[in-house]
Amino acid sequence: MKQQVSNTRRDFIGNTIKFTAASAFGLPLISAFKDDEEDKKVSPPEDLMQEHGLLNRILLIYDDCRHKMEMNQKFPAEALAKSAMIIRKFVEDYHEKQEENYLFPRFKKASKLTDLVDTLLKQHNAGRKLTDQVIQLTKSSNRTDTETRQLIQVLANFNHMYRPHEAREDTVLFPAFRKIVSQHEYDALGEEFENNEHKHFGKDGFESNVAKVAEIEKSLGIYDLSQFTPKVS
Repeated sequence: MKQQVSNTRRDFIGNTIKFTAASAFGLPLISAFKDDEEDKKVSPPEDLMQEHGLLNRILLIYDDCRHKMEMNQKFPAEALAKSAMIIRKFVEDYHEKQEENYLFPRFKKASKLTDLVDTLLKQHNAGRKLTDQVIQLTKSSNRTDTETRQLIQVLANFNHMYRPHEAREDTVLFPAFRKIVSQHEYDALGEEFENNEHKHFGKDGFESNVAKVAEIEKSLGIYDLSQFTPKVS
């Protein structure tokens, strides 16, 4: 509560200063707040990179479940099934569709990074097939040894592909996207991405999915970030 009051006071003081400065120099009041409004906007690449953060947390869940199965350790049976459904609904049916509908065609039209785009699209399709297998193999709580080995391999294949996949998008594709569209188109896409998210998942779509991932992490005992800090001398 104290932090909330402090933030409110700080915002009030900052806005008062801007109002006074705008009045003193005869500027329209709306211009005093324009920078703040611009700062709150999320660009298309930034939006997609945030969603990659969610994907990365599920890759960690997959790693943890795979390790537990290899060691014959028990873990909540629903952890993998729930994670696979987030991959299917949020990553594949939404996030990747954004890339396929809005980014990939523009790179093709501009004849830029076309080989990379072709590879990324093939990996999207391969990822969906792997997710189909995860969903199928997690339907039964009494998997045979053969099915468990299959699931371990599917999870390993999924993570092996998606870590370099998303890294290449973050470091090559997304930075290049700004160079092939106009400022107007770039801004308009940011608005469209936000509207699409609200249509699919409601106002707090990203946040609600992050919360779901956090609950799965807690059920596996991997939520506490500090446990991943190595002991160094």
